[in-house]
Amino acid sequence: MIPATFSYARPTTIDEAIALLTKHGSGAKVLAGGHSLLPAMKLRLAQPEVLIDIGRIAGLNTIAERDGRVVIGTMATHAEIESSALVARACPLLGQVAARIGDAQVRNRGTIGGSLVHADPGADFPAAILALDAELRLASPRGSRSVKAAAFFEAMMQTVVQPDELLFEITVPKTATSAAYVKSEQKASGFAICGVAAIVDAQAKTVAVGVTGVASKPYRATAVEAALRGRALTPDAVAAAAALAANGVEPLGDIHASPEYRAHLAAVNTKRAILKAVAQG
Repeated sequence: MIPATFSYARPTTIDEAIALLTKHGSGAKVLAGGHSLLPAMKLRLAQPEVLIDIGRIAGLNTIAERDGRVVIGTMATHAEIESSALVARACPLLGQVAARIGDAQVRNRGTIGGSLVHADPGADFPAAILALDAELRLASPRGSRSVKAAAFFEAMMQTVVQPDELLFEITVPKTATSAAYVKSEQKASGFAICGVAAIVDAQAKTVAVGVTGVASKPYRATAVEAALRGRALTPDAVAAAAALAANGVEPLGDIHASPEYRAHLAAVNTKRAILKAVAQG
């Protein structure tokens, strides 16, 4: 299908992008990699009046270290994150996740910021962002603000980003190699039916678990984390805790998987991700 008529703008600075968002409000959509927005426009599921292309804003694809954290610009592509030496050294979980997204074409065009703001329930990065307790920085006419990952996702394909705000940066703590991402995916698209990101801190005796694909929005498996806090991560202990991975959420059901099967996958993949993270430590 052909998209509905729209105007096109290509700002060269964040301030210009914010001015356009402020002017056009909910009638505007930000174009990052385009792998989610453009198909929706072709199906007329999205009909923005103005398309704001942020691909020419310098510095938005930066991957750097600052104040002991890894800083990733919203326009960093999945492929750039996958191949980044800094990410491999300082936050390998993100590289693992990036490598599992779609195919090479998607990874070379799709961006981390676009994925997070689109908030598809089957997207991969949200699981890692939650497990890492990342901070997401938003710019608006009121200045900038930081939002914790736990507060960023509100509902299916809904986040806290306001119509006049632009996600421009994601910051994550440097983490050890004791991290893993395990997912069961739709074979045609690569979207997660259930994806689990796990980070093990052996010294603190804690585990962080982010889950995507199971519910209408990604979530932290806090029941699993509480069950393993301070405990030795034996296979039996991990299996017992992983059985709680879908506690407190309402699993989705569709042509790809029933709610019961998604809940089952949450337990299975949580166990696998934690044990894999332990083995990599």
